[in-house]
Amino acid sequence: MDNELKRTLGVSDAVVVGLGAMVGAGVFAAFAPAARAAGGALLAALAVAAVVAYCNAHSSARLAARYPASGGTYVYGRERLGPFWGHLAGWGFVIGKTASCAAMALTAGAYLWPGREHAVAVAAVVAITAASYGGVQKSARIARLIVAAVLAVLAGVVVVCLSSGAAAPERLVGPHWTLFGLLQGAGLLFFAFAGYARITTLGEEVRDPERTIPRAVPLALGIALVVYAAVAVAVLSVLGVEGLARSAAPLADAVRAAGVPEMAPVVRVGAALAALGSLLALVLGVSRTVLAMARDGHLPRALAAVHPRRQVPHHAELVVGAVVAVLAATADLRGAIGFSSFGVLAYYAIANASAWTLDSAVKGRAVAAVGLSGCVVLACALPLASAVAGAVVLALGALAYGVRGRIRSGI
Repeated sequence: MDNELKRTLGVSDAVVVGLGAMVGAGVFAAFAPAARAAGGALLAALAVAAVVAYCNAHSSARLAARYPASGGTYVYGRERLGPFWGHLAGWGFVIGKTASCAAMALTAGAYLWPGREHAVAVAAVVAITAASYGGVQKSARIARLIVAAVLAVLAGVVVVCLSSGAAAPERLVGPHWTLFGLLQGAGLLFFAFAGYARITTLGEEVRDPERTIPRAVPLALGIALVVYAAVAVAVLSVLGVEGLARSAAPLADAVRAAGVPEMAPVVRVGAALAALGSLLALVLGVSRTVLAMARDGHLPRALAAVHPRRQVPHHAELVVGAVVAVLAATADLRGAIGFSSFGVLAYYAIANASAWTLDSAVKGRAVAAVGLSGCVVLACALPLASAVAGAVVLALGALAYGVRGRIRSGI
């Protein structure tokens, strides 16, 4: 078919794309709101988020090996549960992650040029869209450089904090927390782990997907978990839960508290790079989901076009880039973590429900059941405004599906 993509990504490429999304701006932005919610149970909230993420990753990897096509859970829901559930997953992903794209662009702008973040954000979107348009291999190479730089910055933060005289182990936990707060913190931290979906949405561009994706997904998730745990321990050890909860720039404040204020500008550059890495991975994931939905007529079929030479869904990428640029120029969506988390949790709930139907193996079904339950619980524990906004988006998606069905049937 002339709208199929070319398989060029290996295991290391897929891992880098996933890490670019996970070890992105979330590590610089998600800890403070999660600390405000979870209180002294922040590390426990991180563990809960990691467990749910593992279950989701396991289910997604099994599904991706069975259905190695662009679109991720949109495809899995369609094939295993029916067209409506696939549409709902794809709709929530595209809307929620488009908002996240704008949020990441604005985050980069705020770090690189405070006061001119909208202009910088638009320029960043144009640059990332151009890189994505150049081919998935080019995008993977850029992601590799960004991930290496961000990991170096984070390693520096961890070493500086843990080796300083300001570090105190007793700050890692606190007496003030509630179960609901722990779950809400886990839901907010889940935002940071959601990047492994980029690997599965690129399933049509991965070589030997039956082997590559099940290896790449848990590897990327495992590396991200180690990084997040190390950063959380390091920052808590110098700021404590209350200091972290109050901070607008936790990692920069942590290196200042550790007695190395000259490292704060390096952290700001690392945060900007991390946001750009997340933006690149998001554009790749959203455009591939748009491609899959356009193939089935849920979006205009012109968006299913694949560039004959670059082998990318160029119409989808350009439209996604244009929409994100407009949002980045006109709206401040940096507070969209909770809203994005709700959409992603709904997306993975459908993935786990789809994985349940694959076979009757006890392990596979147990993991899918835990993942599905965890997604529902964490989504319900999110801040009310985030949950309501996410539910409204899904309801609009269901309405759009119904209207499309009526138009097609001539009613």
